[in-house]
Amino acid sequence: MGRRRTSSAVDVLFQWIRKQSMRVRVFLAAVAAVCLLVALKYTVRNHNHFFVASESIHAVGIIVLIYKLTRKKTCSGLSLKMQELTAVFLAVRLCCSFRIEGDIHTALDFATLVSTLWVIYMIRFKLKSTYIKELDNMPLYYMVVPAAIVALLIHPYSYYGRISRILWAFCTYLESVSVLPQLRMIQNSKLIEPFTAHYVFALGVARFLGCAHWIFQIYETGGTYLIMVGKGYFWILMIFLSEIVQTFILADFCYYYVKSVMEGQLVMTLSSPV
Repeated sequence: MGRRRTSSAVDVLFQWIRKQSMRVRVFLAAVAAVCLLVALKYTVRNHNHFFVASESIHAVGIIVLIYKLTRKKTCSGLSLKMQELTAVFLAVRLCCSFRIEGDIHTALDFATLVSTLWVIYMIRFKLKSTYIKELDNMPLYYMVVPAAIVALLIHPYSYYGRISRILWAFCTYLESVSVLPQLRMIQNSKLIEPFTAHYVFALGVARFLGCAHWIFQIYETGGTYLIMVGKGYFWILMIFLSEIVQTFILADFCYYYVKSVMEGQLVMTLSSPV
């Protein structure tokens, strides 16, 4: 009885949200995000942990893909182009990280890169017959070229060497849009099987945590990071904007994911573009 009442309440809530205008839905999403940020603010003392949590959740998403590829023997619904973009920005960031940081972030990036390369190998060779190339139709240069141009113009000023600074900026910008091929593929297919949905949702959670870190940094410094724009640190503002862009790109998908889970649906069906 309790389960039915809960399910009914959830249905009523999502139906009410669906009937609202886009402006109202955006407002409700913003309110929910702010409430979640406030909760995180007072439950997590060291906000640097958000970066570790973000990368760890990304790794969990990769593990979900590994399970799908090894046990289900299919890569249907997965975007090879997104995996290739992910491998590129991880490889570039790893090269820079060995020289600049060399900490736990480097270890997590290395593990994620190895896993991503394995996923690419499985899609390209072992499970090629289940890959739907026609639906994975977003050109890679749409993401790579703009990211490279912006990196040349706006990059950090406090790291080693100009080349390293530009490469670091490039991988940051590329990461913020790397999920677009997967979302385009989802939009083309309309149906998303569970493991692909779990993976993309993990990316959404990871990006939200990364964005939360920068929001708290700006809040705790009283906006000092943004004030430093005029001192050659426009790069910091660009990092923040990149995190926001990627979070909003994934927000709509996460809404449909939560809706499907609450309604007990195993396969997500999109009634509108992601």
